[in-house]
This record gives sequence, structure tokens and C-alpha cells, in this order.
Amino acid sequence: ITTMSVNSLRRASFIRVGGVGPVLQRRGMATIDGAVDITSAEYRANADRMGEQLAEFRALTTRALQGGGERAVKLHRSRGQLMPRERIEALVDPGSPFLEFSTLAGHELYGDDYVPSASLITGVGVIHGRKVMIAANDPTVKGGAAYPITVKKQNRAQQIAAENKLPCIYLLQAAGANLPLQADIFPDANHGGRTFYNMAQLSAAGIPQISVVLGSCTAGGAYSATMADEVVIVRGKGAIYLGGPPLVKAATGEIVSSEELGGADLHCSISGCADHLADDEPHGGRVLVGS
Repeated sequence: ITTMSVNSLRRASFIRVGGVGPVLQRRGMATIDGAVDITSAEYRANADRMGEQLAEFRALTTRALQGGGERAVKLHRSRGQLMPRERIEALVDPGSPFLEFSTLAGHELYGDDYVPSASLITGVGVIHGRKVMIAANDPTVKGGAAYPITVKKQNRAQQIAAENKLPCIYLLQAAGANLPLQADIFPDANHGGRTFYNMAQLSAAGIPQISVVLGSCTAGGAYSATMADEVVIVRGKGAIYLGGPPLVKAATGEIVSSEELGGADLHCSISGCADHLADDEPHGGRVLVGS
């Protein structure tokens, strides 16, 4: 509506109140019969085609909701961790709706690289009766690595949050940028770095930014954690570092564990990167964030 001209607004208001029929009649124009013959061959062909499209849409959505594949999901669950949509369900008010955005983002964008939901689930949920924007990495999709479409999806979620003054909650377990595609992720003003700029601007505008570190967060995932106003990290699961233990070993030869390098106790007691220590995922989500 904001892009309409004054005349367009007047027409829209007039049509909404009185309908288009009276307008056309006063101008000497005949109205077109809008009746649809549902028995016609053309209608039936269109209905069949629409049914096929809806069936394909539902099938693609069902597949996307399953995450990065059976093997990745099994490995993720073997670590005692919830799937991203389960994390969201545990966080929001019981029985409340969650309006998910762009479930099919990433579909067929990267050839044989299957990236369901762009490895990021975003949407509006309700916590203690208050609407919030939630962004949850899906670590079963390439370890939660960001693709160009992932960045676009997160920027869009932050834009909606800014326009509607929605607190942002980031459920983090991310591997940073997908390295083969990093040239398409970082260079533009509206690409990778924009998400961190958005966090700073939202925070400055008084819109809370809350991060919950539920697993390993490397590079961009680490930035998203530490730039938040409040940071929750799960003991024994969450970790924040620019490069993980394998990179440290490759670069320096030093062997260090994930907990020693960037675990919950280190960041809550020494570095100060995290504010709240959680015992497990439910504690880090509904208990701490909800409070």
C-alpha cells in the first residue's frame, strides 16, 4: 500500500466499499459474466494441473521438513540433540502457531547440492504471549553451512523483525559460510556481512537480539552468537570459535578439545562471550530465553 499513488489509494478504497460493478456501469461499461463452468473440459484440465502442482508442492515441503537426509539426522540425534523445528517447538508457547517462512528456499538452486530450507528455519513464533522472530540453523544440512540463499533468507527475516519490532532469537549450530561459494556470500552490501550489520542496527533500535548456542558455531556462526545482546550457551554441546580443533591442529599442530577451545565454561567464566550457562537444550531454550 505504501507504494500506491494517492489516486490508487482512492480507487482501492472506493472499490473495496462499493465494488467494481457500480463503477463500470456509471462509465457505460458492461460487466463481464464471472460465472465459471466447472463441467467444461478446460476447467477440468486446469483443475487437474493445479492438483498436480499442489501434490508436488506438498511432497517437496514434506521432504524439506525432514532436514538433510536420514544419515545426517541419525548422526545429529545420536549426539542427543533436537532437530531445529523441534527446538522451535520446545521454545514457543505450547499449542501456539509458528509461521514459517520460505520452507522451499534453496530448492534446486545448487545442482546436486541438496539444501532444504536453505539450511535455516525462520519464522514468527510466540513466547509468553509475545511475537518473536526465530532463526534456527539446521546442522543436518551441510553442518548448517550458509549458502547465498541462506544469507538472503536471514536478511529477510531480520527486515521483517525490524519493520514489526520483533525480538530476534537465533538458535545456533552453524559451520559458517559454504567455502566453495564464499565469493557469492560476502562481497555485496546485502550479502553475508549484512546479517551482522542488521543485528547491530536492531539492537541499537531497542529490539532484543538473543542467541542460544546449541552446538558448534564456527566463523559466521560465532559472530552471530557474540553480537547478540544476550547469549545462552549449552554446557557440553555449545561451542564458539572462529576455527575449530581440526583447523587449530592443521595450523599450529596443537591438539585441543572443543570444550577447551570454545566451550560453555570457558565463554561464561573467562572470555565473557556468553552470559548464561544452560544445562541442556530445554534449559537453554524455554527456561532461560523465556525468562
